[in-house]
Amino acid sequence: MAEKFFAPISGICSFGGIPIHEDLDTLASTGADIAVLGVPNDLGTCWHNGSKFGPKRVRESSMVFTPGIDGCYDWERDEVYLGEDCKLVDCGDVTMVTGDLLENHKRTEEAVRKIVKSGAIPVIIGGDHAVTIPVAKAMDSYKNICAIQFDAHLDWSFAPGGQKYSHNSPMRRISEMEHFDRMVQIGIRGLGSSRKSDFDDARAYGSVLISAKKANSMTPQEIAAMIPDADYYYVTIDIDGFDAGIAMATGTPAPGGLTYDIVNDTLYELCKKRGKVIGFDLVEVAPSCDSSEVTERTAAMLMVNFMGYIMKAKKEREGK
Repeated sequence: MAEKFFAPISGICSFGGIPIHEDLDTLASTGADIAVLGVPNDLGTCWHNGSKFGPKRVRESSMVFTPGIDGCYDWERDEVYLGEDCKLVDCGDVTMVTGDLLENHKRTEEAVRKIVKSGAIPVIIGGDHAVTIPVAKAMDSYKNICAIQFDAHLDWSFAPGGQKYSHNSPMRRISEMEHFDRMVQIGIRGLGSSRKSDFDDARAYGSVLISAKKANSMTPQEIAAMIPDADYYYVTIDIDGFDAGIAMATGTPAPGGLTYDIVNDTLYELCKKRGKVIGFDLVEVAPSCDSSEVTERTAAMLMVNFMGYIMKAKKEREGK
């Protein structure tokens, strides 16, 4: 019998080559564990734009990391992730309205609510970091959620230039949502990340702040130990949280950032020890800012790994 083989260069480009199911109203019928959704919205950007092309390019890079027929084997941990017992679907992109940030946020929230209602875990590809606001808002069927952010910037601005829903303020907006009551921010660094008053407000909220320099000097287990207990966890990953050497294709790349292994292994420890991850987003990949494709490859590989860790922990909780 010939071995089944998936050729990443062939076929329609979905995330990791997984099946496509764009009708969110019938998503529950697929039995999907994870639903990938693109949000090509960069109207909340205050500097270089172009992250609206992030979903397309991250999908292209992800084809190399397809789970395929037999899942993804991690030889270092001797574990198979995303095997046949995991149902993944790509739901395409939220349809954007040119020039209307708030309408696009509304459409994003509606789409994510349908994914949550179906029972699938939403995995979002941005878009700028403003897209996290409607995604987080749509998670309100859960309570006692801890938000975990990997980012070079604090993102606690109130309303710069009068715009409350830009990529400068997703973490402040999350702090205003009743279903979130804890926060951890990892990778913050550099002058100009936010005003002192924003840091004061984040600390007053109770946010655990871990700079990139501190995180890179710690073990993933030590970082995970600083994450507070919660019933649920939502993770938002701004690609500029990584060092600019592996994440140049973003609007605000910053030196001195997180290493890939620190982020990846911290996500592994989170899933293994801390609780249920109910969704995550990866944002701010702006392909036009760099032609090397390293950033998109970094994003895609991290997403595949994180999805694997989430599903492994879920199956273990269910005794499967």
